Amino acid sequence: MLIPHYLHQLQLCARNRTLTTAKSLHAHIVKLGIAQCCPLANTLVNVYGKCGAASHAHQLFDEMPQRDHIAWASVLTALNQANLSGKTLSVFSSSGGLRPDDFLFSALVKACANLGSVKHGKQVHCHFIVSEYSHDDVVKSSLVDMYAKGDLPDSAKAVFDSIRLKTTISWTAMISGFAKSGRKEEALELFRQIPVKNLYSWTALISGFVQSGKGLEAFSVFIEMRRERVDILDPLVLSSIVGACANLAASIAGRQVHGLVIALGFDSCVFISNALIDMYAKCSDVVSAKDIFSRMRHRDVVSWTSLIVGMAQHGQAEKALALYDDMVSHGVKPNEVTFVGLIYACSHVGFVAKGRELFQSMTKDYGIRPSLQHYTCLLDLLGRSGLLDEAENLIHSMPFLPDEPTWAALLSACKRQGQGQMGVRIADHLLGSFKLKDPSTYILLSNIYASASLWGKVSEARRKLGDMEVRKDPGYSSVEVRKETEVFYAGETSHPLKDEIFGLLKKLEEEMRRRKGYVPDTNWILHDMDEQEKEKLLFWHSERSAVAYGLLKAVPGTPIQIVKNLRVCGDCHVVLKHISEITEREIIVRDATRYHHFKGGKCSCNDFW
Repeated sequence: MLIPHYLHQLQLCARNRTLTTAKSLHAHIVKLGIAQCCPLANTLVNVYGKCGAASHAHQLFDEMPQRDHIAWASVLTALNQANLSGKTLSVFSSSGGLRPDDFLFSALVKACANLGSVKHGKQVHCHFIVSEYSHDDVVKSSLVDMYAKGDLPDSAKAVFDSIRLKTTISWTAMISGFAKSGRKEEALELFRQIPVKNLYSWTALISGFVQSGKGLEAFSVFIEMRRERVDILDPLVLSSIVGACANLAASIAGRQVHGLVIALGFDSCVFISNALIDMYAKCSDVVSAKDIFSRMRHRDVVSWTSLIVGMAQHGQAEKALALYDDMVSHGVKPNEVTFVGLIYACSHVGFVAKGRELFQSMTKDYGIRPSLQHYTCLLDLLGRSGLLDEAENLIHSMPFLPDEPTWAALLSACKRQGQGQMGVRIADHLLGSFKLKDPSTYILLSNIYASASLWGKVSEARRKLGDMEVRKDPGYSSVEVRKETEVFYAGETSHPLKDEIFGLLKKLEEEMRRRKGYVPDTNWILHDMDEQEKEKLLFWHSERSAVAYGLLKAVPGTPIQIVKNLRVCGDCHVVLKHISEITEREIIVRDATRYHHFKGGKCSCNDFW
């Protein structure tokens, strides 16, 4: 009677996640000398796993003189649940040729999915196909999830179609796979076919769209979900839609979602608050981001890092560094993203010594190996500070192959520091060794060569841009005015306020020419046309129309906030600085690479656009 009694008690511990009671029962079992009883040992491994004590589960498993398939499935599941999926695979590899059953196949596939290891997942899949369990739908559902997470939606669909009894889990995994891969129509079609929609299937579609950059589609689905009166019992979908607001810099929609978060009682949820901090920072509202942070009862490393990065992006370097000191004093260990924000912050104010110190501290104090992004941030700091030789030495000494953005950062520094000879040498390297993907790099190359009067090289750079058929997305800028968002496209001349916008821009240009000696920099136009046509193209760049509209319609004295899908060109950057001084208005622009705060004729980026 002892063994059934203890089995029942341990099963209750597993159900209720009561680790302390499980340990007490384990001690009694050891004292009674029945710990080696196979059902009890297997149940103990399972209990420790479900109570979040994977190390105890693994230790007990190692001590078992005999292990059956249940023991293996229990320990592998425990390791998976503890996010130790790498350990899951290594433990199984030491099984000595154990033939997996359906439970083991499922655990192994989940481990591969968690690791994002499609290569190992395919190997498990092959063994599964030739096994006696090849028709098991639970394993197939796990394979669908693994392929979907590995960005192989077609492989996922092939397995999905072979499932006889499709569960909501398999439908949801497949919908998520299509949505994350940007295959909108297939995701929506599958979503319409799902027999029973629940919160998790809605969340999968919305989150997938957000991850693939389809924020507007995510909003559309979220609104439909609200109309269907789906109960939001899990805040994950709210986190995703807040992320969509952040990516789109849609502050009005973001505030509405924030209100919903409060109404549903999820405002105390840490990861929702973290998402809100990130959203407000990306919407250029650092004050609201700081307010969310200050109200949080519990803050994790993501909370601190989100605010640090937000401040760094908006040029508030001293505040970002002070916040880091507070973070460390509170005993919170920084992560990789924290240091990206900190070094980036240093580059805005030229804190070279501090930037070097932080870069070294990553490894010395926290054991974090610098990534290519960290090296690029340090390179940006050195380049902005005129330390070009040190910046180039850094490129040659770092343990990564420098990519196009890394070299382009150094080339931009050469241009700003007037180092023409070095700039030409680096431009030659870029032009000859890289298949360039960013059109703005070609513009930079062309300008470097033009400054050195190397017109043949200028022609080559422009010819390569045409030969490689680099497609540039149409430029557009959005501006939020009085709770409404207006979008302007480059060259657009059909807006109802076209005449007023044209008149204001023309008046501002005349004032810039008179007071500042402004002359349009047509080097930023690569099209083969005369100078007058190039100036006309520059005049109708989308950010200028958006600024003019904001000046015409926004409340006087309020900052004008603009989001642009491409990088601000050098000429528009100059123009926006002048407009901020002439109109005495702050203009905040978030472009494809950074944030610009134009105020009093200066920009927070220190002219590194």
